[in-house]
Amino acid sequence: MYQLGFAQIPNLPTISRPQTSSLGNYSSNNFSSTANGRSSQRSYLPTIPNRSNSVQQQSDYGTQAKLQSNAVMQDIERDMAEVREAHFSEWIGNGRNMSYDMPSLSNKVGTQAYYDAFSKLSGMDSENYSLVDANFTVENAFYDNKKDLKGFKSGIQKTAKQLLQKIKERKQDTESNVSKNLMLFEYFSKDMRLGGATHKAFEYDFKDYMGEKDYSKMFVSKLLNTGSGQCHSMPLLYLIIAEAMGTEAYLSLAPNHSYVRFMDDEGQYRNIELTNGMFSTDTSLLESGYIKSEALQNKIYMENLSKKELLGMAYFDLARGYVKKFGYDEFVDKVIQKALKFYPNGLAPNMEKANVSQARFAYVMKNLGINPENRQDLQRIGYFPKAVEQLNDVNQQFNKIEELGYTEMPAYAYESWLASLKTEKNKQESEALAQKIHLYQIQKQKEKQQQEDVKKAQEIKKKNESPKYFPIDPNKL
Repeated sequence: MYQLGFAQIPNLPTISRPQTSSLGNYSSNNFSSTANGRSSQRSYLPTIPNRSNSVQQQSDYGTQAKLQSNAVMQDIERDMAEVREAHFSEWIGNGRNMSYDMPSLSNKVGTQAYYDAFSKLSGMDSENYSLVDANFTVENAFYDNKKDLKGFKSGIQKTAKQLLQKIKERKQDTESNVSKNLMLFEYFSKDMRLGGATHKAFEYDFKDYMGEKDYSKMFVSKLLNTGSGQCHSMPLLYLIIAEAMGTEAYLSLAPNHSYVRFMDDEGQYRNIELTNGMFSTDTSLLESGYIKSEALQNKIYMENLSKKELLGMAYFDLARGYVKKFGYDEFVDKVIQKALKFYPNGLAPNMEKANVSQARFAYVMKNLGINPENRQDLQRIGYFPKAVEQLNDVNQQFNKIEELGYTEMPAYAYESWLASLKTEKNKQESEALAQKIHLYQIQKQKEKQQQEDVKKAQEIKKKNESPKYFPIDPNKL
């Protein structure tokens, strides 16, 4: 997504603007300018000598012709300098008066769907919104508003009810946050009977998992249709179903990666790695080698995203989809500014802001005819204060990303790290952790049942010990 395409801002010299000379009116038939010391007559034109002149005069004529020839060359050089000066002044004027914004792509088919999606997201309460609605809004924009929201939500609700019913059939606590998350984990990682049919475990789609060729591979709808997804779509679907089940779970981030966390009955947060259907530890995330201490201090990795920050990521996803379909324009900046409002330290929206700034600067450099990769040519932006300001913005954004603790994780390193999670040791640790959570949950359920039984018994005892009154028949008195 993000490339350091430009060098740090150069030390721009103080460049004195050339003095504008008096240019003659070349359009006049009676041109008579005396600029640059020239008379109104073309003195460099040779004078035809009189045949009666002496031989000495003929010799002097040769010298005079040579001098006049030099004068002609000097005048031509002056003319060329004046033309260059005129072109320079025109370049400066045009450059300072041109637009420094990227041109709008609103004339492209499909952009209106993204404008509509932005309006819908903007109308959501950042503290209390439906994740399924936010996610559908983002994906539907990519498909030009042709998807069915009712059908999408109906499918999610159906799955949520089936999972809750499964918990009830197993005589587990349907109100337990742990029970619901364990059921969700099983739904993603194992084949299971659900609603009279066999649901297959979701698989990781290793082919084009970043959506470089097919951006729809990032979507929850693609995951539901094919049964395969990646670390973007799987955690999102998990959280959407969790919301429908009324349980708590959180999205957390790691380099090039996202995963799910929930709190167990011991008050510990547990990491669910949906790409391989395992529980993972914080240690396994740190072993990737691409999480710097600054990143942990700035809380950009291994932290629970709040509801507001999750909405910020929805804006980021909307911007990325737009860029994939159409490219960069000022609308992308508008969306990313909204993402940063809700998630100021978010690495993904900050990186996309750098991309926007860089795209804008590249557009301006192209219009000015300056090569930003050539350090010497880049010095010429000193004539254009707005261009200098834009280059400063680019470099400041790059600096902010580095200060947040970003370290680029190459694709091969990410794939290698994912593969390392599937070792036999990690599998055994995951199974042991899952068993521990399950047993502790059963123990808590027993304790809860015992407490309910004691409470019920106390209520019965209290009822039995209360005074009993019998009505008196007045006819028997």
